[in-house]
Amino acid sequence: MNPLLQPTRFGELQLANRIVMAPMTRSRADSEAVPTSVMVEYYAQRASSGLIVAEGTSPSADGLGYCRTPAIYSQAQIDAWRQVTDAVHAAGGQIVLQLMHCGRVATHHNKPVGSRTVAPSAVPAQTQLFTDVVGMADTDMPAALSREEIRQVIADYRQAALNAREAGFDGVELHCTSGYLPMQFMSQNANLRTDEYGGSVDNRVRFALEVLQAMAEAIGPGRVGVRFCPGNKFNDIADSEPSATLDALLRGLDGLQLAYLHIMRAHTRKIDAFAVARAAFSGPLIVNDGFEPDSAEQMVADGLADAVSFGRHFIANPDLVTRIRDDLPLAEFDRHTLYSPGPEGYIDYPTADARSLEELS
Repeated sequence: MNPLLQPTRFGELQLANRIVMAPMTRSRADSEAVPTSVMVEYYAQRASSGLIVAEGTSPSADGLGYCRTPAIYSQAQIDAWRQVTDAVHAAGGQIVLQLMHCGRVATHHNKPVGSRTVAPSAVPAQTQLFTDVVGMADTDMPAALSREEIRQVIADYRQAALNAREAGFDGVELHCTSGYLPMQFMSQNANLRTDEYGGSVDNRVRFALEVLQAMAEAIGPGRVGVRFCPGNKFNDIADSEPSATLDALLRGLDGLQLAYLHIMRAHTRKIDAFAVARAAFSGPLIVNDGFEPDSAEQMVADGLADAVSFGRHFIANPDLVTRIRDDLPLAEFDRHTLYSPGPEGYIDYPTADARSLEELS
């Protein structure tokens, strides 16, 4: 049997197979960061995956940064997410929620009135974001978090994990890469602090580890995962020692007994992130970035990973598990509809069976 199709267990998460749907921002929430009905169908269509990691979702109003991305701090958001998880569970799937605090990667055009843009230090990200109001906009100047405010942000993550469980999610994943708040703390150009959260690499990974500890204490470590990509420069991140950062993070994870580590291919040839993570992390390992069914199968068969996550292939192939099982061709997604509002390019990709019937008619 294809090793990707074998069941496995990650902490408290029971996976029917080792084909994971990677978290992907698709910008289909409403203006209040509430999940919409098309999101219910989108995730339900892909419930045959061993595990769905739902898109980056803000733990607080301050954590929002992009337009039409969801959150999970209000009751309306929790209730709407419950419709998603109920649909996925009814279809036999497992789903966790990726928690994403954008930190300085934000513009007030995409945030509720009264919310703040915060970061480790008052250093803006040198990038622009799309808004539905004014088109492309510069990021805001962030306010540097005080120690007390850091504790509050950690508490926001903790509450978001509890809210996720109330919404029916089987667990949560900390988004710890792509230039968002945890990685801003790790970054030498975004974090200019001189206290216990800045300076040395061990200090710079402290925030992420404290967030993970808080969420694990709230809902159990077997329901908490973390995603990381060493050397990722996205959203104006600079780290001259990505290998040291990865090592410090992995050392910090030791003993937490998390459900899994979701590691992405390193954005530097100097690091084999998969090999380093396999050697240093004792728990289940999900690998990501650029895998095809054959290469993913080989990773699991060789014991280099416990599961493989797919992003772009799940966009255009809601029945990706079936296509891998039956060795069917994979459809290509339309880049023009990745972030557009509405159902087009979101819930209208046919399954292989549906496409065959359409061609025969």
